[in-house]
Amino acid sequence: MKKSIRTIIQLVSLVALAALCIYLFPRYTNPFKYHFEVGQPWGYGLVTAEYDFPIYKPESQLQEEYAQAMKDYTPCYTLDPHAVPTELYIVSIEEMERIIQSQCSRISIVNNRVSTPIDINQLYTPKTAYQLIHSELKPNLLYDSITSTNLKNNIRSTISPTHGMVQAGEKIIDTGEIVTADKAQQLHSLRRSMEDRNISKRQTLFSIIGSSVCILLLLIIFFLYLNTYRRKLLDKMRHILFFTMLMAIIISIAAFVLRYAPTGYIYIVPFTWCPIITRVFYDSRTAIFIHIITTFIVSLVVPAPFIFLLIQILGGIVAVISLRDMTQRAQLAQTALFILLAYSLIYTAATLLIAGNITAVEYRYYFYFAINAVLVICSYGLIFLFERSFGLLSNITLVELTNVNSNLMLSFAEKAPGTFQHSLQVSNLATEAAKRIGAKVLLVRTGALYHDIGKMSAPNHFIENQTGDNPLQAMACDEAAKVIINHVEEGERIARKHHLPEVIVHFIRSHHGTSVTRYFYNTAVNAAIAAGKTAANVHKDDYTYPGPKPASKEAAILMMADAIEARSRTLNELTEQSIANMVDQMIDAQVADGQFSETSLSFKDLEDIRAIFKQKLIEINHHRITYPTIQENK
Repeated sequence: MKKSIRTIIQLVSLVALAALCIYLFPRYTNPFKYHFEVGQPWGYGLVTAEYDFPIYKPESQLQEEYAQAMKDYTPCYTLDPHAVPTELYIVSIEEMERIIQSQCSRISIVNNRVSTPIDINQLYTPKTAYQLIHSELKPNLLYDSITSTNLKNNIRSTISPTHGMVQAGEKIIDTGEIVTADKAQQLHSLRRSMEDRNISKRQTLFSIIGSSVCILLLLIIFFLYLNTYRRKLLDKMRHILFFTMLMAIIISIAAFVLRYAPTGYIYIVPFTWCPIITRVFYDSRTAIFIHIITTFIVSLVVPAPFIFLLIQILGGIVAVISLRDMTQRAQLAQTALFILLAYSLIYTAATLLIAGNITAVEYRYYFYFAINAVLVICSYGLIFLFERSFGLLSNITLVELTNVNSNLMLSFAEKAPGTFQHSLQVSNLATEAAKRIGAKVLLVRTGALYHDIGKMSAPNHFIENQTGDNPLQAMACDEAAKVIINHVEEGERIARKHHLPEVIVHFIRSHHGTSVTRYFYNTAVNAAIAAGKTAANVHKDDYTYPGPKPASKEAAILMMADAIEARSRTLNELTEQSIANMVDQMIDAQVADGQFSETSLSFKDLEDIRAIFKQKLIEINHHRITYPTIQENK
């Protein structure tokens, strides 16, 4: 992908993620910026009243006062002018049920604006009245909804929605104070008064601009980190998409919880998914950095941001430290336990620091942390999805691939037993070299096991699998070289057929780099010279592997280990000197041929690799003592 196009896509990803954050957090337009809970310490600075405002009663108190006032309420009815005159007061069955349900003991009969109260015991339904006078009667009282409603409104108007005032300049609450019920009601009243003062569009616009700038700055800082310390990650779009999608998932979940759930539920959101999943595929520094940026973005809208940031950032650091190189699913459970302990300790300590009182600790938060820990364990499913979606490779997958009892490995051992044993020896050598120079041990071990898997297609063409004649001896040199070179292409085909990761395919393709099949090339050159021709008559390209060259330290280690292990089997005399000379000769030839030009191997790395190869080959090929036999008595 061209650099300009890649840069444009990166900018689009950056802006899209920022726009998503701004869209998901509509509270930025709310003039009241504080979030709090009764019984919790106030996590912001000093709040004073900028103007006079009334203290509104809680809704529950208003309802209680209204219910008390309604005890004196009597519904109003009128006499039906079309009804037959009677001294009985008759209502319909439905109306009688409604009066009984209202729990009123009396009603008022309004006639010519004169209200006459009567007891409900004086009311009859047509059925009860008929039973009384044995005649057919109709209701003569009708419910007066207008008068009754006006009476209710008059009663409601007598109840004041406020109690007391907060004067301009008066202190409301300060940092560390516990939010009591009275303080909470003052804060709710402050919010209501702010909303009633009609915040201008200009203020709303500035609020949105300010929040947008904060989010963009945080995201730009993250991209600058990648550009400075992890430049290679910016060269492939899958890495950028991985980071933006992971951050978008966490921020979206947090926004949903903040919008629709009680405040404390934000601590159920598994923010540590971010560092855990990033650490599985990348490195610890990147994992911690992306976690800090994500939590800072969410902290713009969470209640008590100081405690939130303290808990989440330290919890993320604990997650990265406890996880390290994840090779087993059980490690997630251990990490979840450490996160639970870290959250609990940090929350308790921070609450005591701010409130200075153990009673301020809310035990329900420990339940939230426990749910969070369970969700951390569930991140294993996300790791699998991200691995498949973005073509990444986790250590868990590498461990699964190193299982020599898998179907592919068993087939390899059966069809090409000599090559399989060679691969095991190469894997052991490469692993020790990777440990010595700090390369990825599990990766090079896995790549070594599969590097020669292409020989399964024609195992008898390779000397380590032969028990009789070598069929290559009957071929022309260029044909024999083509058969040998073809095992790289076959290995790639088999790897893709079995859906091996792309990085393992690279090991297969690059383990010979662009080197020459020296045995057949030299034989062809000698034959040409013997026939009176020159070396120029032999096309070197026919004897050269297609490459590519190794592109990582791990691939370079495999290339060296493969060549040295194979060459060690040709030594007639296995001594420390012969092994040392062979190792130096092979590595020097590969260096001179430019096979490691695309890797970051240093001269120090090469010297360490030489030393470990010599040591291991000597240990493998050390002499054993001869066991004596028992002599027969003469």
